[in-house]
Amino acid sequence: MSVNPSRRKFLASSAAAAALSLPGARLFAQDATGITLTLNPAAAPLHHVPADFIGLSYEVQQLVDPNFFSPKNTGLVRAFKELSTNGVLRLGGNTSEFAWWKPTPSTPEPKHPVTRVVEGEPPAAYYAVTAEAVLNLAAFLHATGWTCLYGINLGTNTPERAADEAAFAAKALGSSLQYFQVGNEVDLFDRHLRDPKTWGVDAYLAEWIPIAQAITARVPNAKFGIPDVASDITWLPRVAERWASIANAPKVTTVSHHYYFGGPATNPDVNIPRLLKANPKVQHNADVATAAAQKMNAHVRMTEGNTCYRGGKPGVSDTFASALWSADYALLLAFNGYSGINLHGGTGKSVANSVGGVLPGDTMLEQSGSTPAQIATHPHPFYTPIATFPKTTGDEYLLEPVALGLKFASAFAGAQILPLDFNPGGVNATAYFAKLADGHLSLIVLNKDADRDLKLAIPGKHTVKTELLSGPSLDSRETHITPGKTIKPNATGLTLTIPKSTGIRFTIL
Repeated sequence: MSVNPSRRKFLASSAAAAALSLPGARLFAQDATGITLTLNPAAAPLHHVPADFIGLSYEVQQLVDPNFFSPKNTGLVRAFKELSTNGVLRLGGNTSEFAWWKPTPSTPEPKHPVTRVVEGEPPAAYYAVTAEAVLNLAAFLHATGWTCLYGINLGTNTPERAADEAAFAAKALGSSLQYFQVGNEVDLFDRHLRDPKTWGVDAYLAEWIPIAQAITARVPNAKFGIPDVASDITWLPRVAERWASIANAPKVTTVSHHYYFGGPATNPDVNIPRLLKANPKVQHNADVATAAAQKMNAHVRMTEGNTCYRGGKPGVSDTFASALWSADYALLLAFNGYSGINLHGGTGKSVANSVGGVLPGDTMLEQSGSTPAQIATHPHPFYTPIATFPKTTGDEYLLEPVALGLKFASAFAGAQILPLDFNPGGVNATAYFAKLADGHLSLIVLNKDADRDLKLAIPGKHTVKTELLSGPSLDSRETHITPGKTIKPNATGLTLTIPKSTGIRFTIL
């Protein structure tokens, strides 16, 4: 089980602790690669990172239990606040397209359209979102200090029902509501919800605009995110190209998309070395998305994503490697000017329902001979940032490694991203430089290399305080965030080592 560092005593990984325990941090592995890094605090900032940059994503179906997102669920409230004191909760997912609004206990279930059954997509299992669930959600957000991106069914809904739900949600959530997201992964509707011969950007907008306008008629200040695609990033510029010609266009504040590193769990290419390897697709997606957002005068946000789609992969998604991945991915989005990131999770049941009823990772463990008791020790889904365990463990909700990577990156929330010329040579490492909201300069270096340490020489009279993101090994289920040492410069400046498989944040005092 993963470790929550704020409540459990532990020793940091020996390599990281040793590297920062000596004066000047001069413990260098013989195979370390050395570089000189010059910091330029006077450079013009690239982007401002919003204070609420960090977020989580859950299935709308999670609202079936009105006591889940509730202030009475104190364990979940604590876990959310531990991750961030002002994060963003996004409700959406595959199951959102089968939700129907039930404002009163006597409201009858509407007649639903017929959809196709496709492997990997959720069957048409309709469920009600009740007024009680939305009111409890509002109180939960107030208790945590978080805000919400509220997902509304596009796939099997009507403008009238969508507007009724939106009007109630807007009144109940108040200032905790950032915007409505109508439709989830609309680029995949042609698989099971729409005719693949006719479905595309134009057909999507022809359906989305009437619903958004119906909502705006009931909620005049309604704001929206669009289009929330799964993987076809070309939808974003195509929506942006058409937007100027739309009469009475609803108020769109955010262009949104999803991102999963790979999948499903049975794919052998979903492994730790590939997870931590630089992926040009991430920067490509960011370039396309930010250009589309600028054209629409909107923000851009990654609203659903994680390591391995369809519930994650045991031994990859629930390991320390996922913490290094999530920290790096979040910081790269911040570097590109994103307004935030929402990593997907929730209970195993809700996510399993969203992908056809079974988590592929569970099937893999069963086939490998794992017992039900052994399988239960993993988080479900395997990629969830906050895991739900039986109360008999003494702690029902735990931050998993992927969440602790987000938490580590959240040190830059509210900061100004500064340019940095960083070339680690052959070492698999990344670095990000920022001016924090309190005025201090901070540098995060993530050494994702499994074999090589990274030696840094930083000219100047900088004294730094350190914080470590570490684990016993890349495939360990443990992840630690712990304060390190205060390091003073020598005659030529700072000489530091970033041990292999370690992240370190240096704050200049």
